[in-house]
Amino acid sequence: MRYLGNKDSIIDRITEIISSKVDIQPNTIFFDAFCGTGSVANAFKNRCNIVINDNLNCSATYAYGRIVASQCTFNNLGFDPFEYLNSNDIVYQDYFYTNYSPGGSSRMYLSAHNAGRVDYFRKTIEEWYTASLISKEEYCFLLACLIESVSFVSNTAGVYGAFLKEWDDRALKNIQFLNLYDSIPSTKNVEVFVDKLENIISNVQCDILYLDPPYTQNQYGTQYHFLETLILNDKPEKISKVTGSRSTREMRSDWSKIYKVHILLDKILAETTATHIFMSYNNAGDMSKDYIEALMKRYGYEDTFECIKIPYKKYENWKSQNKNTHFEYLFYIKRKPSSEVVYESPLNYIGSKAKIVPYIHANLLKTDTFIDVFGGGFNVGININSSHLYYNDINFIVKDLIKSFREYDTYEYITYVKKFIDKFQLEKGNKETYLKARDYYNELPKSKKDPRMLFAIILYSFQQQIRFNSNYSFNNPAGVRWFNDCILSKLTSFSRILKEKDVTFLSTDYINIPDTLALSENTFLYLDPPYKLTTGSYNDGKRGFKGWDDKLEEELFQFIDTMTQNNIPCMLSYVLEHKGEINTELEDWINRNNYTYIPLGEIIGISGQPRKEILVLNYEI
Repeated sequence: MRYLGNKDSIIDRITEIISSKVDIQPNTIFFDAFCGTGSVANAFKNRCNIVINDNLNCSATYAYGRIVASQCTFNNLGFDPFEYLNSNDIVYQDYFYTNYSPGGSSRMYLSAHNAGRVDYFRKTIEEWYTASLISKEEYCFLLACLIESVSFVSNTAGVYGAFLKEWDDRALKNIQFLNLYDSIPSTKNVEVFVDKLENIISNVQCDILYLDPPYTQNQYGTQYHFLETLILNDKPEKISKVTGSRSTREMRSDWSKIYKVHILLDKILAETTATHIFMSYNNAGDMSKDYIEALMKRYGYEDTFECIKIPYKKYENWKSQNKNTHFEYLFYIKRKPSSEVVYESPLNYIGSKAKIVPYIHANLLKTDTFIDVFGGGFNVGININSSHLYYNDINFIVKDLIKSFREYDTYEYITYVKKFIDKFQLEKGNKETYLKARDYYNELPKSKKDPRMLFAIILYSFQQQIRFNSNYSFNNPAGVRWFNDCILSKLTSFSRILKEKDVTFLSTDYINIPDTLALSENTFLYLDPPYKLTTGSYNDGKRGFKGWDDKLEEELFQFIDTMTQNNIPCMLSYVLEHKGEINTELEDWINRNNYTYIPLGEIIGISGQPRKEILVLNYEI
């Protein structure tokens, strides 16, 4: 069967790679999530229990029929259906004859004779199934054979979005009912879904997940409407006057929409139950190699990641012929447990704690309420599994920016940012366009300063830092960074998980938190204040917000001491030594109170400078 993205030509290589990565056992479950014609699932049908899914009934039916072919004996029918169907020349002037051939329309998908034969085949198969003369497996196998038979005489360029205006020689040949049987026995269980993958992914138990999503904005429902109608056998009355297409609204897939596909892949990798994830993708697809790699490494063990390039001959119709080189990527990652996944903020925040989240988890007390007291980019709070989270930052602009990732639909967020970038022609290192965009934002009244606009500007600023003047105007200079695929991967993941969590956003001086919230022993305070030994744009006291000095550090120590007296657990992230200078006041305070002190070694900051970070706990682990 001619099918967009069909893997028949490279199936041996795909099978070899998967087999080399996974120790397949008798009970291994293989999930072919975009099964299409079922080439990959079919290759494992005698080694794994199979689950297949596709958004189209025609694809799921074809794949299932192909997989269970060896189980089809037709004993109850009592004769060979292929010999029977090919032994006569019966023509029915039914739905396909009337709507898809010159027999009853101007459409030229099939010759009148072949369309009449298709009507005969389809009705006969349905009658056998209704009369219980054939099993479900035999029914689907015969329907798969019917799809295969039609593909050899269809007057199309390979898909069914439109028919050719002149008769192709093959379309004038009389149709034969073909047998799809292969020599591979199906010895395992097979489960079938016909649904959008994002609706079922968390409920499908599997060991191996194989993804082969659409690569471009080609909607498969449009391209295969003819086959969908053939399999559903529902004879829709409302069809396109030109192409004869049924309504494709229900078949439309967000996997064929740029940026929506980026968001969906993140969801699938986050929610699958599989240990081993493989993904086929094309070098000309809407998602880049870098984006896919960044997401896979978030949800899987980095040292297991591999991207294998497989050359292949791309199917091309007469419209798409070109001389570009096409090849498949086959990505692989071994997935981590969800508890080990670390989400990163799309903000490149000074002092980001993304790298030390595992250390924080290892020394954390589990409580119902977690307060990220100096929230910043929210790299810590976003990775905490308490039932309720509080984000707090004295910088209300940053608070609103983090909050915007939760409040706005992620697809709308990305498209807004992209449109703003295009409007001002923002690009890496272009100071002139950057300053125009920055001035535009700063001159807007406060009520119209959309945080998404600020985010777009930040992406093209110096080191993507967040810096304001005393009037709260953004004043970071131009930089040489841009909205790249690494940022996009962080944005999609961060936005999704932020929407899933129960988060309350505050913007107050941390010293006021006990007066704002009802704290108890079941409340955990995580404090990541500015460091006295380092200076950033947020703690120099020149940006309209409080700076950080010896007096404020002493105030912090007293705050934690008070929390300790009230049995409220606190964790402090701080720097003990930087560029050879040691914070002796910090050392004395820790020793005086007998607090738990955990060295984390040298952490490389965004400036590239190492700093010796520590965790201080006011509780016993």
